[in-house]
Amino acid sequence: MKTKLTLFSILFFLMIGTSFAQKKDKSPSIISGKVNISKYHSREDLEKLPKGDLLTLYIERIEVIVNILPNIAFATKPGVTMASLGIPETKDNTKALEENIEASETYFDKAIEFQKKILPYSDTTDLIAAILFYESTLKALHTYEDFKRD
Repeated sequence: MKTKLTLFSILFFLMIGTSFAQKKDKSPSIISGKVNISKYHSREDLEKLPKGDLLTLYIERIEVIVNILPNIAFATKPGVTMASLGIPETKDNTKALEENIEASETYFDKAIEFQKKILPYSDTTDLIAAILFYESTLKALHTYEDFKRD
């Protein structure tokens, strides 16, 4: 009887302890969403593709650029958090980051909605040029560290 009471008491206190314990959420990444592309293309590769595939590639590159470029002063890769940069995780700073992430998602969603309606009217040559330009911009991110001073 005493053993049951002891086990019940321990179980009770464990349940209460876990229900009242404050769990600190993991810090959100400064860069979230899609941050890389699977392949870079040559003009010749792109000229062989149908326009529908070009539209898909164009939109994928926009997504990566929207997720990375506004934040390159902080990071160029995912996983960097305010804590890892030494930014205090105050309520205001966390809210600002969450609002920034939400604004980026809203902008991207609206931009893609527009692109899907209007982009099919674009000239294939211009679409290929834009994809190549976006890809060269994304390649340049690999050299971003070269612009920093020690």
